[in-house]
Amino acid sequence: MEEISKAVPEGRHAVVVMDGALWHQPSLDQDNVTMLKLPPYSPELNPAEQVWQYLKQHWLSNRCFESYDAIVDAACDAWNALCNETNLIRSITQRERCDLSVIF
Repeated sequence: MEEISKAVPEGRHAVVVMDGALWHQPSLDQDNVTMLKLPPYSPELNPAEQVWQYLKQHWLSNRCFESYDAIVDAACDAWNALCNETNLIRSITQRERCDLSVIF
């Protein structure tokens, strides 16, 4: 959180969204960064989960791979293809705005 805080421009505030993974331990908020933990079992609220689901559905599922290296290559190819599609990324990760004052 401290490193993220350093990257936030002056006069701005960042919200870091984290799922309930065990390695996402509670951390002290910085003055300009707030940690927002998602409810348990809610992958539909996590933009990273939406990206992973899209990658699996469009490039990685229902395939047989000959080796571990073939899996890594396919995952890298899928990731690189998706990175070139900024509008697609925006569409699969964007959510309607919510009033964060209800949460805090």
